[in-house]
Amino acid sequence: MKKEKYSMAFTTGGLFYRESVTLAMLFFELNDWDPVKEKVLSENLLQSRTLNTSKRQCREIISRLKTLDQKELDLLISGSTQEQKYLLWLAVCRHYRFIAEFAEEVIRERYIGLKHDLQYEEFDFFFNKKSEWHPELEEIKPTTRNKLRQVLFKILREAELLTVRNTINASMLSQRLLSAIPRQRRKDVFLFPVFESDIKWSAE
Repeated sequence: MKKEKYSMAFTTGGLFYRESVTLAMLFFELNDWDPVKEKVLSENLLQSRTLNTSKRQCREIISRLKTLDQKELDLLISGSTQEQKYLLWLAVCRHYRFIAEFAEEVIRERYIGLKHDLQYEEFDFFFNKKSEWHPELEEIKPTTRNKLRQVLFKILREAELLTVRNTINASMLSQRLLSAIPRQRRKDVFLFPVFESDIKWSAE
């Protein structure tokens, strides 16, 4: 069976924390992503140097935010900084299956195996392993691959899942965050470095 190709279009930017919250607030106000995009570009709300950069970043952020449920978007606006960053990490993982699999198969597995460091070599090993099943990865140039690795580690640090010394941070998932995640997507908590026994779902 042919495997679905990975999207690997995360070579620029990072978590886009401030920008994502701004766009989520605009969506709450306008209730449609098209006018959100128009307002962002016409008023240069992302404070980009060029229109092309603004367009690219806006498209990327909206694509991520569209993966969030309404309750998750509401929490992205009203939640704590940590809750906001965790939600944006969820959005990144939902948008990029490669990152989601890295989160679950490498980061969380290392964490529950009590290996709390995460080095570049772990990314390289994972990338090579996935290349055996995904020929599109073999077509990526070494310079692009290095950029993908650099950006992913940047996102992890900005989401406070990884320290500057490349130590994995345990995730503290709040009850509000757990309640915002749709029932059918509860497995998404395994995208965080967390023990299953630490997850306390509220009775519904």
